[in-house]
Amino acid sequence: MALEAGFPMTIIVDDAGGTPRTLSAVINTVQFATPRGVQDVTGVSMSAIARLLLLADQTVTYGLAAFDDAANSSHDVFKTVSSSSVARTNSIALSGQTLASEMYFTDYQLNRGADGSITASVPGVLANGAVPTWA
Repeated sequence: MALEAGFPMTIIVDDAGGTPRTLSAVINTVQFATPRGVQDVTGVSMSAIARLLLLADQTVTYGLAAFDDAANSSHDVFKTVSSSSVARTNSIALSGQTLASEMYFTDYQLNRGADGSITASVPGVLANGAVPTWA
């Protein structure tokens, strides 16, 4: 058994023009999921729930700990979320495993705290119907 924790991740997101940008240094939190839909098909004659497994999906939310408007960094990549309708290749790599998929980023939420800090949250959803698969 090879249990691991606390190891670095590599996160690469395409900008609106399709150029991959490594954002690992500016993203400080990431939450991602690869859920499957289910359909309840329980008949009235059954004593337990019966389900069908449905389509695969993927979601991601990146948390940015600081505002970084350097060329090709986080603000440069995500500032076009509201003005461009393009799918972006999104790759999350950890411990030699990579989850790559086409994502639509749906918001670029900036927050200025009372202490003057500026953070951001960037949610994304699966774009193209391809099953998200670890490689």
